[in-house]
Amino acid sequence: MHFPAENNNNGLLHLKWVVMFILILNIFNLALSDPRIAEAGLFCDNSKTQPNTTIVPTFVEEMEKISEIVSNNNWAHNVINHTTTSIPMFCLAQCFQDLSHMDCLSCYAASRTRLPRCLPALSARLYLDGCFLRYDTYNFFNQSVDSTHDRVNCSTSLRVEDDRVEFEESVSVLIHNVTRLAILKGGFSVMEVKGVFGLAQCWKSLSQQGCRECLEKAAKEVTRCLPSTQGRALIAGCYFRYSHYKFYNERPDRVPTFVTKIGATVGIAMSAAAFFLLSVVAAYVIYLRLSRLRQEPISLSHLSSFNKASLTYKYETLEKSTNYFSNSRKLGEGASGSVFKAKLPNGKIVAVKRLFFNTRQWVDEFFNEVNLISGIQHKNLVKLLGCSIEGPESLLVYEYVPNKNLDQFLFDNNMVQSLNWKQRFTVIVGTAEGLAYLHSGCEMRIIHRDIKSSNVLLDEDLTPKIADFGLARCFGTDKTHLSTGIAGTLGYMAPEYLIRGQLTEKADVYSFGVLVLEIVCGRKNMTFTEDSSSLLQTIWKLYKKHKLFEFVDPRLQNDFPAKEVTNVVQIGLLCTQASAVLRPSMDEVVWMLINQDCEVPVPKQPPFLSSKMEGSASSGQCSSLGSLISSALTKIDVDVSYTSTDSSSWRQNFPMIINEAVNS
Repeated sequence: MHFPAENNNNGLLHLKWVVMFILILNIFNLALSDPRIAEAGLFCDNSKTQPNTTIVPTFVEEMEKISEIVSNNNWAHNVINHTTTSIPMFCLAQCFQDLSHMDCLSCYAASRTRLPRCLPALSARLYLDGCFLRYDTYNFFNQSVDSTHDRVNCSTSLRVEDDRVEFEESVSVLIHNVTRLAILKGGFSVMEVKGVFGLAQCWKSLSQQGCRECLEKAAKEVTRCLPSTQGRALIAGCYFRYSHYKFYNERPDRVPTFVTKIGATVGIAMSAAAFFLLSVVAAYVIYLRLSRLRQEPISLSHLSSFNKASLTYKYETLEKSTNYFSNSRKLGEGASGSVFKAKLPNGKIVAVKRLFFNTRQWVDEFFNEVNLISGIQHKNLVKLLGCSIEGPESLLVYEYVPNKNLDQFLFDNNMVQSLNWKQRFTVIVGTAEGLAYLHSGCEMRIIHRDIKSSNVLLDEDLTPKIADFGLARCFGTDKTHLSTGIAGTLGYMAPEYLIRGQLTEKADVYSFGVLVLEIVCGRKNMTFTEDSSSLLQTIWKLYKKHKLFEFVDPRLQNDFPAKEVTNVVQIGLLCTQASAVLRPSMDEVVWMLINQDCEVPVPKQPPFLSSKMEGSASSGQCSSLGSLISSALTKIDVDVSYTSTDSSSWRQNFPMIINEAVNS
């Protein structure tokens, strides 16, 4: 269908009038929402964490706890002091009291996405014009002033000479009065003096004396901004701002009752009218777009898969669909962010992955995940539905998988349901088929790099779906391997990749082999004690002694086919052989799993070589491996410190992995 130019122009003219009418309605709106997310100051401590600390996962855990409290109280303070970490973390978040609850949540969400720019600094504080967020390694909750970090932020615009004196006098009166009222009224006050507007806010963790001390310093410091038209004092325990325009919201207790009733009535009426008009506008815009599509189909071939996905969802829609990333909607947490359950306006249930780290590494992983899997369709791969890059943080939207992840079924003692052998075998086969598709079934050779139980999701039928492609890499068929930085989860990483950085699809095969053995035994490979061997060592010993069934998960209660379990364990040992050349491809693994009559090859090399099992290495070997061990440990601290592993245990057992890689 084709529309003449005249009709289109008339349509646009009508649309302009509708939009203008809506704008006129908004002029009469009594209260405009503004979360005031402009950044007034971000201060990062220059000191960095020690290599053995875990600041990032601690920060993530702290933010989740703070978020839950802020959603109820508009401010929060909390401390995490795990005995397993070397540093505690204290955190405080507060919205200014003139913000509405919804504006507070928006401001806090913005601050949460910006503060991680300081990581891995040991402390940081962020002042937005509507809220404050800080973390540190000591208890600063009662700290009112800080001579090292307190700052002022002055605008560059100055008053003209003819009213400069009057303006400075008004600012001086304002500063004196608004700070005095804030101290008397519990730490908050707003005021206007002859066209100058001011706001004073103390943190709720301060005492009245601490608030007085902070605001007195703020009043003294902010006067240094004159004759600038705006000034902000960013003090450890408070925030003060003056401006030549009104930037704050009126406090509800200062608005007369009859005005409130009138405002509510008018607001409801205008909201209804605006909603109706917006609906008409939206319908008209959709009508025009559909008409143009019928006239001349738009080609999206020049757009990358990332751009196609970004057209799907708006940040505001996803934010509301997750109840503003409420902790009650949280499904889980991975290396690159948290996942939330969301109900879209059309009623569809999806999973939203929230990547709130804005460093280059996390942005790269976001682009990587979208571009790699947006066009991939397989029953054993989680489907990516779209993404959003419009808001303060990047979001990925996936199909919702109701039964969470395999890790919980295998290792969570609180789980009521346990997987029987048939279900476990189905998970093993489905995961193998998904990996085989990535390696050889799609147009690109894709290596996942982080196959583990927590990245295998289970749908309502317990069908496995591989998730989290943030670390995935692809390479052409003409290449034998990729040389890349080490990333992944300790305990699942192939020796040749961990030591030499040489990445092939056999790295996924190794990870899959570890996962298979975990599924059979119901025990994590990362579990070590001083007197016990690793999972792979233990299974190898029992396999050689023909006592394999001693280590099958006791929850199965011996209800499993012996030959099938033996074949599966043997396949797992084949996949975890030290030499990548000796490991089968995933296509071969699938064939061995689904063809019960085929002969599974016998592993020719133990998965781990250690001094306990194969004899002590010579002193020359130990000497030559020293620098290699040091280098590898450094890489682990840099690249995989954010994964959930028992790093101290892996350090103790790391020489076994070194031997494995060298001997291969």
